[in-house]
Amino acid sequence: MSLVKVKDILEHATENRYGVAAINTINYETIHCAILAAEREKVPIIIQFYPGFDKYCPLNFISYMAKDLARKASVPVGVHLDHSATYDIAVSGIRDGFPSIMVDGSTMPYEENIATTTAVVKIARVFGIDVEAELGHVGVGSKLDDIINKDCYTNVKQAVEFVERTGCDSLAIAVGSAHGNYIQKPNLDFDRIRKIRSAVSIPLVLHGCSGIPDEQMKEAVNLGLSKFNIATEYFNSMYRSMENQIKNENLDGNGVELLFGMQENMIDFVISKIRLLNPNKFSL
Repeated sequence: MSLVKVKDILEHATENRYGVAAINTINYETIHCAILAAEREKVPIIIQFYPGFDKYCPLNFISYMAKDLARKASVPVGVHLDHSATYDIAVSGIRDGFPSIMVDGSTMPYEENIATTTAVVKIARVFGIDVEAELGHVGVGSKLDDIINKDCYTNVKQAVEFVERTGCDSLAIAVGSAHGNYIQKPNLDFDRIRKIRSAVSIPLVLHGCSGIPDEQMKEAVNLGLSKFNIATEYFNSMYRSMENQIKNENLDGNGVELLFGMQENMIDFVISKIRLLNPNKFSL
């Protein structure tokens, strides 16, 4: 078990028809709780980190902690750098020890996205690093146009060409999801998911999974999506757990007890997402 390539985890998920929770983290506690949840459920998990959080914790610190905890885990754990918006950020993730990285050229013109992704894949191959890319643009849930504007969605024919030309290992697709809190209920484009899944052989990724209705998440799994990025809801669960303890417990300013006390609620949250993404009851 222990530290496993993200590519291998996603290929296994695709073959066995379950979705992998890709949990965004920011510190030791968020990593530790996510892995404990996966161990209790006996399924693989992906630990990932948004590079914009490097002001809170440097990339090399997070990659070291995540890989160390992964190696000690009883289930397969992948470690991934999320949303590298430039070639330089992606390469810094390789330098700082991430075994898997995302290069997000989705805001670039199509040919520039291909060129940037291809360049990252080329250097990643030297070090045996997995590369996730994005085609179409997954925007933010607070902007209605980012959710409903199908011009931003992934084009099926372009997806085939993009994968062939770049050699990326997994592809994040835009099908009606968005990052952060949603201004209105999202409605995933299942027909588009079905067509992309039929046309593209590599694992597919859904970003912006916080707030998507449960039935839509289950359907996305059954249609063949493999990696489901979860950030906003996880961080919300951490906040609410701390808030409830401060309100209801006699901690008397004990910050250490606060950290210990928040963990079970965070573990329970990740377990709920793992079960949601496992409608066919896969277990190791």
